Amino acid sequence: MLTKANVIGIFAQNLSVINKQTNGLTDEQSLLQPPFRGNCLNWVLGHILSNRSEVLEALEAEGMLSAEQYKRYGYGSEPICGPGQDILPLEQLLEMLRESQVRIQSALENASDELLSEERTLGPNRMPCEELVLFLLWHESYHTGQTELLRQLAGTNDKVI
Repeated sequence: MLTKANVIGIFAQNLSVINKQTNGLTDEQSLLQPPFRGNCLNWVLGHILSNRSEVLEALEAEGMLSAEQYKRYGYGSEPICGPGQDILPLEQLLEMLRESQVRIQSALENASDELLSEERTLGPNRMPCEELVLFLLWHESYHTGQTELLRQLAGTNDKVI
């Protein structure tokens, strides 16, 4: 049986992978665009943060991004192809991801069974809050895996996990 502690633990594992894959990288390296259809590390991290904001909001907690930041990094947003005023620096993204972990843990630990069974909307779909959280966790894990390739794009030629 999947428990709140399991879900918190998987979010924490993803954050650990992200921290390892970004260790030693610069803002400039996080903005490198892959030579194929995809997004840079900065966008992927911001997108994971937008995903975590959706988790928090589903759990009736405060999200992590402003409306403008969410628009920049949320689903369907344009690729980031270089520095810009609306681009968050790598270290700020990482700090916000660490804070999101604290908030997600607290929100899940305090979530009642009633809250977890309440219906939520994602696109055209309605589902219980707990199913939405699990879907968003899967989605985050998908993007967390991309960080390995994006680290290598930065020229590290290493293996960190």
